[in-house]
Amino acid sequence: QTRLSFRVNGKIIQRNVDVGDRVTARQVLARLDPKDLQINVDSAAASVAAEQARVNQTRAAFVRQQKLLPKGYTSRSEYDSAQAALRGSESSLKAAQAQLANAREQLGYTALVADAPGVITARQAEVGQVVQATMPIFDLARDGDRDAVFNVYESLFVQPPTNQPVQVTLLDNPDIKVSGKVREVTPAVSAQTGTLQVKIALDPLPEGMDLGSVVSVALSAPANASVELPWAALTKDLGEQLGKPAVWVVDEQGKVNLRRVTVTRYLTAKVIIGDGLKSGEKVVVAGGQLLHPDMQVEIAEQPKQQNAQVQP
Repeated sequence: QTRLSFRVNGKIIQRNVDVGDRVTARQVLARLDPKDLQINVDSAAASVAAEQARVNQTRAAFVRQQKLLPKGYTSRSEYDSAQAALRGSESSLKAAQAQLANAREQLGYTALVADAPGVITARQAEVGQVVQATMPIFDLARDGDRDAVFNVYESLFVQPPTNQPVQVTLLDNPDIKVSGKVREVTPAVSAQTGTLQVKIALDPLPEGMDLGSVVSVALSAPANASVELPWAALTKDLGEQLGKPAVWVVDEQGKVNLRRVTVTRYLTAKVIIGDGLKSGEKVVVAGGQLLHPDMQVEIAEQPKQQNAQVQP
């Protein structure tokens, strides 16, 4: 998707498309009032004409000096002066021509054109509005590959997405479906929504599933054993893998030892352990900084809640 904007300031006098319209490459979408820029073009053109007349005059004077010098009817200094005047006028003409080309280029920027075929998905300005250069006017979804975009809570991504196909279904008509693959997952959680943005690259869209359609996605991932622990349970390995994630595990004799683990994902106040622990094993979740290998510990019992009864 591309945001289209004018490259010059001005007042919009014409808008040719609206949201949902299909456009072609180089199609004019809107125009600015060209009066001020047209004045610049006319002024630059007048400067070019004046400099051209000066070049013609200095060239004629130089040609005359060229004819007189061999006959001795003029001095070398007058000849050199005429030559310098011609070169100066030619340089001024080139500068004026460059200014004219720039003015014409600026005038051309009063037309906002589509840089590729596609569909207009948003409009941010209206006829009569004065806009600044680079201010977004239209959003254009280019023709080509399409993505389905979802905001997903981070807790659902215990395992990173694989390349396996996913099925995207039109919400209004579940019979309309298309396959796709996860193309991108944002690395950071949105502070506003607490979600990750997931983009799914879709196969060619079927009829009825258009740009902007509301869809749902079904992802069938193979079950992977994992363990969820509080942050406090995580520590660092002290052995050969110094500094790697590890936890204190309590064996059947009540002794603790460090075991290196693989952290699949870091969540808010907890971590997901993908490898290194088995179901039923006991892990120290508090006070790990006080432990050392083979230290004897006791399992603290959970305090029982007592129900208070009020007697009449």
